[in-house]
Amino acid sequence: MAFESLTNRLSKVIKNISGKGKLTEANMNDMLKEIRMTLLEADVNFKVVKQFIENVKEKALGKEVLDALNPSQMVVKIVHDEIIKLLGEKEVGLNYDKHHQTFVMMVGLQGSGKTTSVAKIANLIRNKQSRKPLLVACDLVRAAAVDQLITLGKQINVEVYFEQDSDALTVAKNALDYAKYKDFDTIIFDTAGRLEIDEVLMEELVNLKSLIHPHDILLTVDAMSGQNIVNVAQTFNEKLAITGLVVTKLDGDARGGGVLSVASVAKVPVKFAGLGEKIDDLDVFYPDRMASRILDMGDVLTLIEQAQDKMDVKATEKGAKRLMSGEFDLNDMLEQINQMKKMGSMASILKMIPGMSSMANQINMDDADKKMRKNEAIILSMTLEERRDPKILKGGRKIRIAKGSGTQVSDVNRLLKQFEQTKSMMKQMMSMSKGGKGMKMPNLGGKFPFGKRF
Repeated sequence: MAFESLTNRLSKVIKNISGKGKLTEANMNDMLKEIRMTLLEADVNFKVVKQFIENVKEKALGKEVLDALNPSQMVVKIVHDEIIKLLGEKEVGLNYDKHHQTFVMMVGLQGSGKTTSVAKIANLIRNKQSRKPLLVACDLVRAAAVDQLITLGKQINVEVYFEQDSDALTVAKNALDYAKYKDFDTIIFDTAGRLEIDEVLMEELVNLKSLIHPHDILLTVDAMSGQNIVNVAQTFNEKLAITGLVVTKLDGDARGGGVLSVASVAKVPVKFAGLGEKIDDLDVFYPDRMASRILDMGDVLTLIEQAQDKMDVKATEKGAKRLMSGEFDLNDMLEQINQMKKMGSMASILKMIPGMSSMANQINMDDADKKMRKNEAIILSMTLEERRDPKILKGGRKIRIAKGSGTQVSDVNRLLKQFEQTKSMMKQMMSMSKGGKGMKMPNLGGKFPFGKRF
């Protein structure tokens, strides 16, 4: 996962400084030395690390911090704020033209996830920002690039403009006319990439830029390429004056040093981040939220937003009410499993809860996900009658269910025990509430129970 090793190391450093009764220049220097080594090992640019340490030291050794009641907490805040500065300070969306069509050029090297990112951004702005995007297939160099974009367009229900036996400039010019005629408000051009930067690639991109006059030129970079992100971003920026970065495969890089360096060195903000292979695994990049995750402070806002976007709130409320009323059955349990699957892996959920990142690393989260899938298979192997009334599940039925789900009878018994424990716990909670006004489901107003929509 992104920044995993960095998070683990920084958490230990912060825990150590928090245990000091008093902050001194000596233990502060020890902490800064550890942070410096941690950042360098995470592949953060050397100049960026040097400036980062100087900024933290200057602020942390100020009289206001040394005289504070809890100086260690103030130091953590300083480190947190400096990481936010490295990442770009605040989120930066697309540069929409409020009165006319908005044109976006997507550029990048082959293998960086450029074409997939085009579709992911179109999907995001269509569903969350009510835009009407058109995708334009201008990558006529890579074999099957046009077919890939067409397939992705069908998947997200977004139209793709393409031409056979043409060139990129002609396709772009005709697409502009088509977009105006069909009244699309956001046109995203998927351009050609190369295995490495060369004159032919840049000449084509410069010519496309002159024709399109884009409001945004987004460069896709692979988070797993480390410091090469900075080099690629600087080169493209010199030639095209790019306006933002789309970082892909952020979920696959345990160090993340290139991402921490690029905004500061290349002077280009990260606008979007890809955190998985699914079409909706991309979102606006929030520097403050990412800084909190790096310091194991969690990312509750993103967790809430994902829950609201991906989970069926009505189904969740219905299951909660049935659980409270004692009507909860295995159909409801199956629905709970389906809702959890929409949120992603257990590890990704835990890492967004403050202080839980280390636990996610200690516990085998793959096992937790496997158990959830196993429980789903067991319930799906039951009849509707058995799901509604698990008490009828005896020896023969259990053997049939185990065979049908590819599990053991012991797995079926374990699921049934878990189900009964859940119901028993809710009964106890209900009985405890009888002395007062009773336990009632809150009026959620169509929103997720633990917070308003941000």
